[in-house]
Amino acid sequence: MPGTLALAVAALLLAATLAFAVARPRGWPEAVFAVPAAGLLLAMGVLGTGEARAETTSLASTIGFLAAVLVLAELCDRYGLFEAAGDWMATGSRGRPVALLGLVFAITSVVTAVLSLDATVVLLTPAVLTTVARLRVRAKPHAYACTHLANSASLLLPVSNLTNLLAYKASGLSFERFGATMALPWVVAVGVEWVVIRRFFATDLVGHGEKGRLPRRPVPLFASSVVALTLAGFFVLSLLHVPPAFAALGGAVALGVPALARRRMALREVVVAVDVPFLAFVLALGLVVKAVAVHGLGSLVVHLLPAGTSFWALLGVAALAAALANAINNLPAVLLLLPAAALGGPGQVLAVLIGVNTGPNLTYVGSLATLLWRRTLRERGEQLETSEFLRLGALSVPAVLVASTVALWASLKLVR
Repeated sequence: MPGTLALAVAALLLAATLAFAVARPRGWPEAVFAVPAAGLLLAMGVLGTGEARAETTSLASTIGFLAAVLVLAELCDRYGLFEAAGDWMATGSRGRPVALLGLVFAITSVVTAVLSLDATVVLLTPAVLTTVARLRVRAKPHAYACTHLANSASLLLPVSNLTNLLAYKASGLSFERFGATMALPWVVAVGVEWVVIRRFFATDLVGHGEKGRLPRRPVPLFASSVVALTLAGFFVLSLLHVPPAFAALGGAVALGVPALARRRMALREVVVAVDVPFLAFVLALGLVVKAVAVHGLGSLVVHLLPAGTSFWALLGVAALAAALANAINNLPAVLLLLPAAALGGPGQVLAVLIGVNTGPNLTYVGSLATLLWRRTLRERGEQLETSEFLRLGALSVPAVLVASTVALWASLKLVR
């Protein structure tokens, strides 16, 4: 097939795959369209079997980690970790909306960094909404904090986001070097989000909510300890050059075996938590993006990326990544950009990460996490205006993008 036609076919299927993932007609999983699309590209010869095999091998450890951390997060929920977090926010805020927002920021940032943004949007967001209802305060500031921090607060560790895992591998950095370099951008991103959301929802954060005595469940020490040990395991295994998927698997097994033995969770529910259709979607999407890249878009990206690690070069990389994420979703964007960014060194890879992680707060289609958050709110009966989402994103994304890039530029000078 001629290169131009092959690119057109691959691009068309990529657009259709993303459109299906956004709409999810009849609630069908994203894989329902993505897997046949990848198969069609293989059958038509647009993507060679060797290229598909190489891409599958490249994504295998990332998908393995994603499966393990999905189970780990679900088990944490079964042990009551997120309910306890909700109780802590309720009692700690004492019905004061600004104090509650501060606690939501603190807990959401930590959960996102340690258990990934999927845990934040799927498991922590319902706990936050329940807490808001108990305190009888306005939900909007706290609901928006969940989605904005699910994206922006996922900058810290390789395990915080699927995009991070891909960037971690491309950067060549160790786990601790990655975290050390991204610590300052992470703090700055969370700080800027606080300023913007606090001011944007100033009128919703006045007065007091329920001050009565609220029940408080104890923090599940076993689950908390396993999560802490799993996080430590990420660092230790990194020193041994072992993929982080094994630490996540260890944590899932440590929580899962007692949960199964005590019937806290059934084996069928563990299988459901793995979310095989979503894993298949990630792999299929990677293959579709690979087909687009090898037929011309990959070389175009190489020419578009600014060279070097000066502040302006890093800002250009981050801005391009953010624009691409909002155009075609952050996962395809990072798959397209990383091969070219890796040629420029770790600094450019991390600049891509700032763009694809903070940029998606601008539109619903920017990241799968934002789509999941929107679905979670609808299931809880919360209806938020699209215009409000866009206005908040227009204020926060440029500020976070620029401030985080400044922090990355400074961090690259400090962390040698």
